[in-house]
Amino acid sequence: MAPTPPARGRTRVHVVSDVHGNARDLARAGDGADALICLGDLVLFLDYADHSRGIFPDLFGEENADRIVELRTARRFEEARAFGARLWGSIGTGRAAAIESAVRKQYAELFAAFPTPTYATYGNVDVPPLWPEYAAQGTTVLDGQRVEIGGRTFGFVGGGLRTPMHTPYEISDEEYAAKIEAVGEVDVLCTHIPPEVPELVYDTVARRFERGSRALLEAIRRTRPRYSLFGHVHQPLARRMRIGATECVNVGHFASTGRPWALEW
Repeated sequence: MAPTPPARGRTRVHVVSDVHGNARDLARAGDGADALICLGDLVLFLDYADHSRGIFPDLFGEENADRIVELRTARRFEEARAFGARLWGSIGTGRAAAIESAVRKQYAELFAAFPTPTYATYGNVDVPPLWPEYAAQGTTVLDGQRVEIGGRTFGFVGGGLRTPMHTPYEISDEEYAAKIEAVGEVDVLCTHIPPEVPELVYDTVARRFERGSRALLEAIRRTRPRYSLFGHVHQPLARRMRIGATECVNVGHFASTGRPWALEW
């Protein structure tokens, strides 16, 4: 069955985040929309719901994945790092080469699934230097930049803030704030991580607060965009809430739902 076209005179955008290897559903995520927006985390390193999936269990097996999740969930990060270091030391090719090879394999499949046009920014588990090799002509990568879609201005800020997890694209609070400032006033503010609000950053399954951005929260209060769209927290305490004039929406954990969030005007 052919995709249903958007209604004439209207603009419809589908938004996904935390794709984590779900290329099958990503290939259909733009059906019926004028554009797809991806808020990052394409890579699946380790699925906390299914420990058999991802780069880590592919290399070290499900039993070791169970153990690393147990340690991280208990916030025993030093033990988790030591345990991981012993495993990575057993890889003949070295950690960096093994991870890059696995990430490249996932990126080749995921970027090929993006429809045209797609507007994408990085998540905290993504590897930005590799994206130019895989982003086709119909995919626009934005970070600290703006674009107009259907007469509305969208701003994009990718990556996450530094945590004990040491994921690939974590940056300082100052660098993140500078990118938020560079975007300025927009109609829709698109980020990977949420603003620093307890209900938006607490993960009810992982039982911990993820890092949100205070600079993002301040920008929302100051510039009053129509929407603040984000992902990162897979099972948040609240999926949406208003901050002044702004509707803040966690667009969902696409890896598990396979469904985009829709914005139409």
